[in-house]
Amino acid sequence: MELFKYMEMYDYEQVLFCQDKESGLKAIIAIHDTTLGPALGGTRMWMYNSEEEALEDALRLARGMTYKNAAAGLNLGGGKTVIIGDPRKDKNEAMFRAFGRFIQGLNGRYITAEDVGTTVADMDIIYQETDYVTGISPEFGSSGNPSPATAYGVYRGMKAAAKEAFGSDSLEGKVVAVQGVGNVAYHLCRHLHEEGAKLIVTDINKEAVARAVEEFGAKAVDPNDIYGVECDIFAPCALGGIINDHTIPQLKAKVIAGSANNQLKEPRHGDMIHEMGIVYAPDYVINAGGVINVADELYGYNRERAMKKIEQIYDNIEKVFAIAKRDNIPTYVAADRMAEERIETMRKARSQFLQNGHHILSRRRAR
Repeated sequence: MELFKYMEMYDYEQVLFCQDKESGLKAIIAIHDTTLGPALGGTRMWMYNSEEEALEDALRLARGMTYKNAAAGLNLGGGKTVIIGDPRKDKNEAMFRAFGRFIQGLNGRYITAEDVGTTVADMDIIYQETDYVTGISPEFGSSGNPSPATAYGVYRGMKAAAKEAFGSDSLEGKVVAVQGVGNVAYHLCRHLHEEGAKLIVTDINKEAVARAVEEFGAKAVDPNDIYGVECDIFAPCALGGIINDHTIPQLKAKVIAGSANNQLKEPRHGDMIHEMGIVYAPDYVINAGGVINVADELYGYNRERAMKKIEQIYDNIEKVFAIAKRDNIPTYVAADRMAEERIETMRKARSQFLQNGHHILSRRRAR
């Protein structure tokens, strides 16, 4: 990879390579865009096949966080960290403290949180070296487990999508097929059950399925059968890339709205479901409840304030639909456009502000 060419192509601001020989730390911090505010994005620890693969992942994830934070209405930019290593055996206190010092050295340009391969306990260690970390233990004023917040945001976004597809945002009596019944989807199912929706669930974890059947009266199906069930709403809450050439012909739902990341296998699959008339709630807009929740920690966590902000995911999904209609484009493209328009508006406002400040200074010097 020609790094500077790639950074210029997608307008990245900064990439920091961090190593600490004693602890074995090898980390890459990628900061994509700070137009809206400091870059916020989690720290992922993974056994990458190469340093180039790790770099590509950091860059891709950082850019994704720019769009996610912008679409969520947060005054935060996008960034991400990857640590190269096996999270099961390579972690140690010195590693995360050294990493915390690197973050502190950025003086607030980047704020981290947990991600794949890292935990609240790891964030607590980082917190010993820097304040620029979220998702720490509740004892330190954190928001705790983000799953309920993410689930509530998906529930709100699903109601907005239902309104677009059916003319009403009521989910009572609607059949919702939920793929995956992990932490987020369990709480989502609870919200749906309380509103009177009928649930069809699947998961490779049989205990998770049994719990949903027992607590919510859900109907269980085989993981391979979930795509073709008769339902109103399909909620992908497990793996990415599940909207693809194989699954799209099976879909009977009028709405796709779920918590899984990167649901479209390729952009063209977003075009395909758009042409079929399926209402798609873009994943990074509807599943932003978790990042909205941890972002509130930056102001001194207040659950009521955070949940009020998460409720606005309903409005954000409606904005995506409005842009899609305005520009006659699929909703996955409209989501990107919504984020880009917000960033560009702020960039112009800041540019104008700086120009005005320069004129004032020039007049002062001329006196």
